[in-house]
Amino acid sequence: MAALLLLGSGFSALVFQVVWIKQLSTVVGVDIHAMSAGVSTFMAGLALGALVFGPVADRLPRPALLYAILEGVVALTGIVTTYLLPRLAEPFARVEDKSGLLAWIMVLAVILIPAIAMGGTLPAAVRAVSTKRELVASKSGTLYAANTAGAIAGTLLASFLFIPAYGLTGTAIAAGLVSLLAACGAVVLAYRMPRLTSAEKPDVARPVAADARLALALYATAGGVALGYEVMWMQSIVQFMSTRAFAFSVVLATYLAGIAIGSAVAARFIDRVRKPWTLFGALIALAGLVALAEIALLGPWIVRTQTFAEYWVVAWTSSQLAGMCARFATAALVVVFVPTLLLGAAYPAVVKIVVSDAQTGRGIGAVSAWNTFGGIVGTLLTGFVLIPTLGFVHTLGLLAIVATLIGLAAIWHDDFGRGSARIAALAMVIVAGSLAFAIPTQRFAELLPGAQKGRLIHYEEGLGATVAVVEQGGGKPFHRLYIQGVSNTGDSLPSLRYMRLQALLPLIINSNEPKSALVVGLGTGITAGSLLAYDGLERRVAAELLPGVVKASTQFSGNFDAGADKRLDIRLHDGRRELLASSETYDLITLEPPPPSASGVANLYSTDFYGLAAARLTPGGMVAQWLPLPTQNSDDTRALVRSFIDTFPHASLWTTELHEMLLVGSMTPMRLDRATMEKRFDQPAVKKALTEVGIVSLPALLSTWVTDRAGLESYAGPVAPVTDDRPSIEYAAWVKPNVFTETLPELMRHGLEPTIAGVDAAFIESMQRERATLYAFYQSSLSAYRGDQDGWERYGRTVVQQAPGNAYYNWFYGEAMQ
Repeated sequence: MAALLLLGSGFSALVFQVVWIKQLSTVVGVDIHAMSAGVSTFMAGLALGALVFGPVADRLPRPALLYAILEGVVALTGIVTTYLLPRLAEPFARVEDKSGLLAWIMVLAVILIPAIAMGGTLPAAVRAVSTKRELVASKSGTLYAANTAGAIAGTLLASFLFIPAYGLTGTAIAAGLVSLLAACGAVVLAYRMPRLTSAEKPDVARPVAADARLALALYATAGGVALGYEVMWMQSIVQFMSTRAFAFSVVLATYLAGIAIGSAVAARFIDRVRKPWTLFGALIALAGLVALAEIALLGPWIVRTQTFAEYWVVAWTSSQLAGMCARFATAALVVVFVPTLLLGAAYPAVVKIVVSDAQTGRGIGAVSAWNTFGGIVGTLLTGFVLIPTLGFVHTLGLLAIVATLIGLAAIWHDDFGRGSARIAALAMVIVAGSLAFAIPTQRFAELLPGAQKGRLIHYEEGLGATVAVVEQGGGKPFHRLYIQGVSNTGDSLPSLRYMRLQALLPLIINSNEPKSALVVGLGTGITAGSLLAYDGLERRVAAELLPGVVKASTQFSGNFDAGADKRLDIRLHDGRRELLASSETYDLITLEPPPPSASGVANLYSTDFYGLAAARLTPGGMVAQWLPLPTQNSDDTRALVRSFIDTFPHASLWTTELHEMLLVGSMTPMRLDRATMEKRFDQPAVKKALTEVGIVSLPALLSTWVTDRAGLESYAGPVAPVTDDRPSIEYAAWVKPNVFTETLPELMRHGLEPTIAGVDAAFIESMQRERATLYAFYQSSLSAYRGDQDGWERYGRTVVQQAPGNAYYNWFYGEAMQ
């Protein structure tokens, strides 16, 4: 029964952690420093709870009652924390202006309290069922495995079921109910078991033995190595996977599965082990060696294996999501599973060394706490220092060397560790060092999927993400940006077109005389750089999360040298944090974050975020939101539109490229005035920038108008919006191939004519002619996607005849229509 209780405990703890980290991103931002502070605080709470409540459990006649109380506290404070966190965003920003330390304490204390209660549950449960020292290692290993299995269930169910169905608050309530059930079960268990006698109560004043102190120090270091591996793996193998939340859940579940299975298997025989020091040392050292060897053996074969797994799973289930998860699991099993299996098996060995008679709670608490404290250090050191300084390969090499040194120290200490065992341990250190220097530093760069299709010209394993630029295109060479191995955008002419329009179109149609603009997401620098072409702006700001992206932006053409121009103020913040932290207002806020289905990005497409953006507009200011069509299914596109129009009473939709659209919204009516727009369009730098991407006149620009708020309302229908609490887009079904061929015509069917002041019949005729050409191009392209060669050619010839020399159309047709 204790194992079942800890299963539930692990489930609720992991679910709460997932929910709080997502909520924390809306309060303090999603940059690596903010999120590391949140995760480290949670882990520190677990460690403190283990240290504080372990000795308490030893002194109680019914330690299961302590477990019940702790689970009750977790349920109550967990739900309260879930309620409070999203409401701390504005207080945090206000307090941070006066005292940054106080602001962080205010937010992190909310997470720390339930985490401390969570940390005390494992030592309390182990103490409740283990009073004989000779059985503690096996029972604790079994319970640790059960607790970790619950965490696996929490990881997967949170992403695949609870958050998509119930949102963050509903998911937290479910976790709280599980904790309450565990608390009730513990009360029953407490009165089924005999009270501990005074003879079984510990001498709490007895100091920790020297052997135990050494074991705790080594296990704390091993915890740093283990969490260092997790940081490494999460950042490095994502290039074989995806940036969807499902991918990260599968990797984390695989990591935890290795820990759980390793601990469960070792628990079955640990009581018969005569040399726990040697076993502990061998397991940690082997984990380091195996992790390094797996990277040395990585090659294109892993992609072929993933494809094979995906094929058979899709054939069996007819589910594209299941097939993609098979890809994720294949990569995770190859890289993550075996090392974590060995690390998990080391837990019972350490317990056998550390736990003394009648001090079960104290010993288990110390083991858990010091391993967690080591994990905090390992996480921060790996993410902030080692990877940015050494890169993936040398970081992994260093972690492997440290692991083998831990093994050498443990084996050397063992009374039985003589002769051959010590030689083997020393050999593992030498092999690890040799492998670390033998593996090419460009191992992961060589395996980057984009690099297989072009020439790698920039690669950085940096703070928080891997950033690469690849030259592709054959006869039409262009550069493409990859973040975490996933293609984001590039400087091909179609990309140049939609990104220039992303900045210049809302400036030209703006009801105000725009003086200030903010771009959220630097990327290639093209959107932010386009602000430099507009003469009237006095303040140009770009918010970018990743320093590596700022460096990479210099590799792209057509961005007006945005990264070096002092007129553009580039701020290293995520967009939400920038708006929260600053009271500055703008005439234009243009939003170009990663695609909405990417993990952690939904809070830049939510009604809550749009409300924040609206509050940072000057009177009459506009928000322009990039709306990609191929990155989500049609219903999810409707949800994105609904989120936007639920915030902005005045909205319009523009088609900026075949695959991209632009939502423009304001809190006040947006009047289109021909004379004002012509004056702005005719600025020499603006006209040149737009002509280069096929927008040769103001009628051509206005031909990209699709519909107004009424059309958007009709398109969105009754679908629920994306909100911070219900980030449905992040957990949506896998995107169907070429889904934009359905979404684009659906949106176009809701088209309405714009109302433009000061136009005559000739202007309207010119605009309609430009629109007919644009729509013929779309028909040609859709025909090509459907495999209709005749349709592609028929519509394409119409386009070429009506717009000869147009740079945009010629990029697609070239000489094919000559």
